[in-house]
Amino acid sequence: MIITIPVKNRIKLILLLVISGCWGTARAQGTQIRGFAEVLAGYQDATKKVSFSLGEQDLFITSELTDRFSFLGETVFKYSSGSPTLFDISIERIVVKYNIKGNHNILVGKHHTPVNFWNDTYHHGRVFFPTIYRPDLFGDHFIPLHTTGISLQGQNLGKLKFGYDLMVGNGIGSGETSDNDKTKSVTAAIHIKPADHLRLGVSFYSDKIAKGAKDAHADMNVVKDVSQQLFTGSVSYFGKHIEFLSEATMAMDKTDSTGTKQSLAGYAYAGVRIKNFIPYVRADYSKVPEGELFFHQDEKTTFVGGIRYEINYLTVIKIEYGHTENDAGKSDIITAQIAIGY
Repeated sequence: MIITIPVKNRIKLILLLVISGCWGTARAQGTQIRGFAEVLAGYQDATKKVSFSLGEQDLFITSELTDRFSFLGETVFKYSSGSPTLFDISIERIVVKYNIKGNHNILVGKHHTPVNFWNDTYHHGRVFFPTIYRPDLFGDHFIPLHTTGISLQGQNLGKLKFGYDLMVGNGIGSGETSDNDKTKSVTAAIHIKPADHLRLGVSFYSDKIAKGAKDAHADMNVVKDVSQQLFTGSVSYFGKHIEFLSEATMAMDKTDSTGTKQSLAGYAYAGVRIKNFIPYVRADYSKVPEGELFFHQDEKTTFVGGIRYEINYLTVIKIEYGHTENDAGKSDIITAQIAIGY
């Protein structure tokens, strides 16, 4: 949900949030309010100029309501791309969790869809991202970032630290208050942690995208019902000296006129820690075939190289270069970022 707020109402809104947070702190057990922000500077070859910008500001609230009930809320503030005097508010997550027993929980609300490691691990606090920007499969909307619904979750079970997520919710094209069709989305994900810092995971996502819903880039309407299935695999290792993360998603979209179209998107990230400095690289690739109705037909490759300097775990500076090639041409960008948590 995106809301555009005039500048003159910002102070009222911020005061309301602060008062609400203080009230929650007084009445709930263990309420914590955290904030995250970023400032960027970048040079693009397309514009031939350097620009400074404010990125997302993230308000992250957690609260232990009882011994079994807890709450998580995440709201993002960012300036509107269409106006220098307006900003948008996006409610990213509102989740109420009930602990059934041990490490098994029921979660209700708006979640990050647990389809891969990145979406399941990193919230909108950019200070924790290994790179400045998310991989292309997020920017190209290859996976459903959020699902509003109910899920059953288990974590760190047995010697392999097995984990699972089973979720039913509103599908693609729906909002936070209602579904746009009768079909519910289904997500099933499992992972194991067979060694320290190592995580292996696979997931499955299924939904029907109703005719008339917006496509992946939200600039056109889907002209036919699309049955979508996503298969994702991920390998992650974040050790003391070496960082590695690779994920790939295969999308199978089927309509009664085009048959099944198979699209692929993935990336691989690697970094080496040298004290507080982490030089890193990331390579992205995606291919969408002709005739696909939900994604835009394209073949895209991106290379990212940069260095991350961690002043501490809540203050990070990154500088990176990115080169992208797709059907529209080539582009280069150099970006510097200061990301903090407070």
